[in-house]
Amino acid sequence: MVIFVKSMKLKHFIYFFVLTVFISSCEKTVVFELDEVNPKLVIEGTIENGQPPVISLTKSLDYFSAIDPAILSNSFVHNAEVYVSNGSLTHKLKEYTIPISPGVNFYYYSNDPANASTIFTGQLNTSYSLRIVSEGKEYTAVTNIPNTTRRIDSLFWKQAPVGNPDSLVQLQVRATDPPGFGDYIRYYTKQNSDPFYPGLNSVYDDQVIDGTSYEIQVERGVPRNGSIPENYSLFTKGDTVTLKLCNINKATYDFWRTMEFTYASLGNPFSSPTKVISNIVGGGLGYFGGYAAQYRTIIIPR
Repeated sequence: MVIFVKSMKLKHFIYFFVLTVFISSCEKTVVFELDEVNPKLVIEGTIENGQPPVISLTKSLDYFSAIDPAILSNSFVHNAEVYVSNGSLTHKLKEYTIPISPGVNFYYYSNDPANASTIFTGQLNTSYSLRIVSEGKEYTAVTNIPNTTRRIDSLFWKQAPVGNPDSLVQLQVRATDPPGFGDYIRYYTKQNSDPFYPGLNSVYDDQVIDGTSYEIQVERGVPRNGSIPENYSLFTKGDTVTLKLCNINKATYDFWRTMEFTYASLGNPFSSPTKVISNIVGGGLGYFGGYAAQYRTIIIPR
């Protein structure tokens, strides 16, 4: 019996050894030769109810490019012809500069006071078209600002789940979705004097909550230019928090849904490849989106 057991163990060892040698002998070093790709124009364009259009133009960077503030600043596209139309007026936008740090600037295009007769701001239930001419190429896109159909009923807080510090709280919203599928939203939060940041997963449809009133946690928005902090979704007692809830159309929803999935899957070798869905025509990247925004502010007591 002992001899039989030893014999079986030996056979298993030999089988494993042969299999390992066979697999290792089949290994090959795979080297990917990446093609040289010309940079593409990246468009981030928005128009919100009561606000002027804001268009940012940059050049795409190589996947393995080094990234620093100077490189990002140098990627902005200047001297483009940028036009936005609401169907009645067509306005040529002006380029503006915002200093970020010494030698580093942010550039964008928006309303030009010199052409006051054609200036307009965003309105609910209105369609808009974008036309850009840059380096001999033309890019176009259309969008609309829908109605504010997703209603904020109340904004409140409750103590963070067990295991978190007592100073942290969970923000909650009660909202109502009207009957009929097709209501898409994107949300942002503003914590004290910080800018508005979108949630890590910032866009939602109404496939599950159509026609209902519901309560859900509002996770704190986070900037995408750094690591995600611990307890990122929670707020602190004493915070003044503003929720910005925006109705958007399907094209804007699809862009951010695929963009955020791609962002979340970076570095994951088992994730499925995703194509970011753009509404830009002409070979550019990015999107032009309309936002029907509403705001609600809460002061969380200490």
